[in-house]
Amino acid sequence: MDLSFTAEERAFREELRDIFHTEIPERIRGKLRHGLHASRQDQVEAQRILNARGLAVPNWPVEWGGQDWSPVQHYIWQEELQLACVPHPLSFNCTMVGPVIAQFGSLAQKQRFLARAANLDDWWCQGFSEPNAGSDLASLRTTARRDGDDWVIDGQKTWTTLGQYADWIFVLARTDPAAKKQEGISFLLVDLTTPGITMRPIQTIDGGREVNEVFFDGVRVPGENLVGEVNRGWDYAKFLLGNERTGIARIGITKARVRRIRELAEQEWDGDRRLIDDPGFRRKLASLEVELKALEMTQLRVVAAERQLEKGKPNPMSSVLKIRGSELQQASTALMMDVMGPYVAPFFDEHEIEFGNEPPPGPADAATAAPQYFNMRKVSIYGGSNEIQRAILAKAVLGF
Repeated sequence: MDLSFTAEERAFREELRDIFHTEIPERIRGKLRHGLHASRQDQVEAQRILNARGLAVPNWPVEWGGQDWSPVQHYIWQEELQLACVPHPLSFNCTMVGPVIAQFGSLAQKQRFLARAANLDDWWCQGFSEPNAGSDLASLRTTARRDGDDWVIDGQKTWTTLGQYADWIFVLARTDPAAKKQEGISFLLVDLTTPGITMRPIQTIDGGREVNEVFFDGVRVPGENLVGEVNRGWDYAKFLLGNERTGIARIGITKARVRRIRELAEQEWDGDRRLIDDPGFRRKLASLEVELKALEMTQLRVVAAERQLEKGKPNPMSSVLKIRGSELQQASTALMMDVMGPYVAPFFDEHEIEFGNEPPPGPADAATAAPQYFNMRKVSIYGGSNEIQRAILAKAVLGF
């Protein structure tokens, strides 16, 4: 298999690199480079710039704003976006609900939601996980019952990322309690201003409040907001999660972090020598770089195989990317902690880092190293835990 890039693909990469570095403001990219989160305003601004260029939703059908790109071009777009530290177009809009609506939604739903999702005029969030249904998502207990032309939702969702910013939520709900658990679930689109919805923040181990729990108490949803067919929501969720798990690898983000680690190690001293000259540190760095290159080659093989996949069918090999991608994200944040040493000890929230009178001690990345390390503990769990991904590979790929 030839995994090298053609001259046209290399030119395509250079074109994207120029756009990302010149048109997305440095004040936004610099935040991400040093481990800070993009604000809601930053996310909207960056995505609208990309959307105006046709670069926000290239994975969508062309008639709804996508690009007729090859799988390799999609790969290059994602990698260069991450290497440039550009906020990724909001995943809930662009990788999750948008492709589901484009693939399975009605024409009216496509006309109503897709353009607004691409331009981030509507901010979407995900209503999948529940307190007792995380990786075992099919055990969810939130219900939706038919009442005239409407659906009435009751239940609870948790770990709803960035729900505090959202206008809409896409919800998996049980619509046939008597059916086999995977066969009685439907996919609904819910306006978060609807009466009966309560959202409460959850503070995470890194001190952040990016996730929430959401309660539904007799929430009435118009029948037209059902995506596809009743009780087919599990199929749509598998389609969505296949897209999400490929993105979770975030190879470009890890490569950018490793590049930054090397830069910092060349500046930091361990006794009478630079940290980069310490044999033990060099072994750790080299091992991470080798593992990252192996994952990159694996992703290119998955990209090459996409040409043979049935349209709309998720590739079970994306589970490999999810497993190793999440593990290497965690390993890179751990190595960043090693580089920063005692500078990681003081805690500063992001507002203090960005707007405080006194800068945190040490290099610019020091104040965010520990929060990033702790926050990254979650990546081997969300999107389907790595244990679940291994089970998927055993069944769908190895045939066990």
